[in-house]
Amino acid sequence: MFYWLFKYVLLGPLLWVLGRPTVKGIENIPAEGGAIVASNHQAVLDSFFLPLRVRRRMTFLAKREYFTGTGIKGAFQRWFFSVVGQVPIDRTGADAAQDALNAGLRVLSDGKLLGIYPEGTRSPDGRLYKGKTGLARLALESGAKVIPVAMIGTAKVNPIGSRMWRPAKVTIRVGEPIDFSRFEGMGGNRFVERAITDEVMYSLMKLSGQEYVDIYAATVKKTTPAAGGGSVSNVAPGPDAADVTRLPDTKAS
Repeated sequence: MFYWLFKYVLLGPLLWVLGRPTVKGIENIPAEGGAIVASNHQAVLDSFFLPLRVRRRMTFLAKREYFTGTGIKGAFQRWFFSVVGQVPIDRTGADAAQDALNAGLRVLSDGKLLGIYPEGTRSPDGRLYKGKTGLARLALESGAKVIPVAMIGTAKVNPIGSRMWRPAKVTIRVGEPIDFSRFEGMGGNRFVERAITDEVMYSLMKLSGQEYVDIYAATVKKTTPAAGGGSVSNVAPGPDAADVTRLPDTKAS
C-alpha cells in the first residue's frame, strides 16, 4: 500500500515536476513474471525515477545500513525502505555475496521485477564502468531474462554531493530483454559470467550513449578521492576472480 502511496501521491508528483520523465521502450518490461532490470547508475534518484515509469512494482536489494540507523533519521529510513519493499543485504560478511544472491533469487522466484546496478555503485564522473558478474549469476541461476535500462539526466536532478534536487529533463530508455538460456548449466564458469555481464554492459552503453571504462567504479572511487572527472588512465582493473562472487550493489553508497 505505501509503495503505491509514495509512487502516486507523496513522492511521484514531485519527481514528475522535477524531471518530466519520458520513457522509450516501456513495452519491453514484461507484464508479469520475474525479470532482472539492469540499469546504469548515475544518481540516488535512479531508484525513484525508474519505478515511477514502470507500472509493475520493482524491488531493489538495499544495503543493510539503510535499516540499522539510529535516532529519528534511522527510524525514518528503516520505515521508508521497508514499506516500499526494499530487501536489506549485508555486504560486509564472508557470505555477503551468497546472501545477496539468495535474496535476489527469492524476489525473482516470486515473479517480481528485480532492479540492480551492475556497476555496483554510482558512476563518479558520468561514464559507464565495468559490470560485476553477480548479475550473470542471478540470470543463470534464475533463468530470468535481463532487461537493460539506461537512465539519462538523473545526475543533473541529483548531482553527487548535492543536498537539493534540481529541475532537469530525465529520459529512460528500455532495451529489449536479453535471454541467456543458451548458457544454461554453465553457472560458476567465470568466463561465461564475464561474457554475460559484458553483453549487458554493451547494451547499456548503446542505450545511454555513455563512454565505457573497463575499470570498476569502486576502484576509481578508492584510488581517486576527487573522482568527479579526473583521469583514471593510471588505475588498473581489479581481478575478475574477486568479482565472480560479488553481487552488484543496488543502492548508492
